[in-house]
Amino acid sequence: MQKGIIGKKLGMTQLFDANGKVVPVTVIEAGPCTVVQKKTVESDGYQAVQMGYGEVSAKKVNKAAAGHFKKANVAPRRPCASSVWKMFPQ
Repeated sequence: MQKGIIGKKLGMTQLFDANGKVVPVTVIEAGPCTVVQKKTVESDGYQAVQMGYGEVSAKKVNKAAAGHFKKANVAPRRPCASSVWKMFPQ
C-alpha cells in the first residue's frame, strides 16, 4: 500500500533525539483532505482516488477545474494529488 501526505510546507526546524543528536525535520500543515474523484477499473482502467487539500477562492480556479469540483460536489481545492493510491478490496 502506498503511503503519502498532502499538505503545505511551513518550514524547517530541528529536534533532538534520545542521544542528544540534532535531527532536521520538516513542519507540514496537513489539513482536511477531501476525496475529489474516485477512479474505478471499469471507467478508468485502474483503481485510485484523487485527493484535494484546503479550499481556494472560486476566482482562482479555471473553468475546467471548476466543472471538475462541481461534478464532485465539493468546494474548489488546491491542486489535487495525482497519484495512484492502492485501494482495499470492497
